[in-house]
Amino acid sequence: MAGAAEQIDVGGRQVRLSSPDRAYFPELGLTKRDVLDYYLAVGDGIVRALRERPCMLHRYPKGLAGDKVHQKRVPSGAPDWVETVRVRFPRFDRTADELCVTELAHVAWAVQMSTVEFHPWNSRRADVERPDEWRIDLDPGGECDWARVRRVAGATREVLDELGAVGYPKTSGGHGLHVYVRIHPEHGFDDVRRAALAFAREVERRAPQDVTTTWWRKDRDPAAVFVDYNQNARDHTIAAAYSIRGTARATVSAPVAWDEIDACEPDDFTVLTMPARYAELGDLHERIDDTPFDLASLLEWADRDDAAGLEVPAEDA
Repeated sequence: MAGAAEQIDVGGRQVRLSSPDRAYFPELGLTKRDVLDYYLAVGDGIVRALRERPCMLHRYPKGLAGDKVHQKRVPSGAPDWVETVRVRFPRFDRTADELCVTELAHVAWAVQMSTVEFHPWNSRRADVERPDEWRIDLDPGGECDWARVRRVAGATREVLDELGAVGYPKTSGGHGLHVYVRIHPEHGFDDVRRAALAFAREVERRAPQDVTTTWWRKDRDPAAVFVDYNQNARDHTIAAAYSIRGTARATVSAPVAWDEIDACEPDDFTVLTMPARYAELGDLHERIDDTPFDLASLLEWADRDDAAGLEVPAEDA
């Protein structure tokens, strides 16, 4: 039923794909081979999103009908050309050699390992402890509609423009929106998180009816958008640009232009629609590395908030 294994050339590497006909998205009839073909179609984009970053894999060995496996460690027996980066988890006094993508064959190998979603760190292996990416996660509450997310995206862009920061938006693949900003890798995770919280509070000041930075979910307005600054904490990951999500409709975390946000819907971007979009538009995040932002001004905002007595919640609160 799952078909004979195939050998597929990916950038000069031979990648074995076992069970290519195994159903991964049964409602759409999409198979393991369809997952691979999607990633090959957006190859430059997914590699750019993952390049040199420790990456957690969300695997579905039996497709969406089975259980999801969160995998940090590259298993023994991986091809010798698969690259890794060692990261440490001080709380557990453990290390893990995580996948570190530098070429499309690494993505294809991960698909062979039943990976559907790719969740990279916001730092690179040259210095894992110093992020080069600030992540703004617009996370809608259970009663929040997409129109409100759009409004908050507008407020987010307004503050970014005033700071002189260039943001690169993408859908989350769910009901939210992410905005990525490249930063100079000069600060640790704690400072990046503090800066992200100061920014979130400023967006909340601009759009108090739509935005919350309240830490505890039970205390939030379920119709508001939570600007989730904690996605910048160490070892927190979110789906990469171009990553498929484990949804019945095979949605994708899709880069979008700012002027598209008011017209698009999150479900517009799926495994079935993205290849043609990518072929037409290319990678909308292609120039994301060109304009790194200096966090100094945001850290000044954070100091201001500290002086005003605003609490910075602990990461594990």
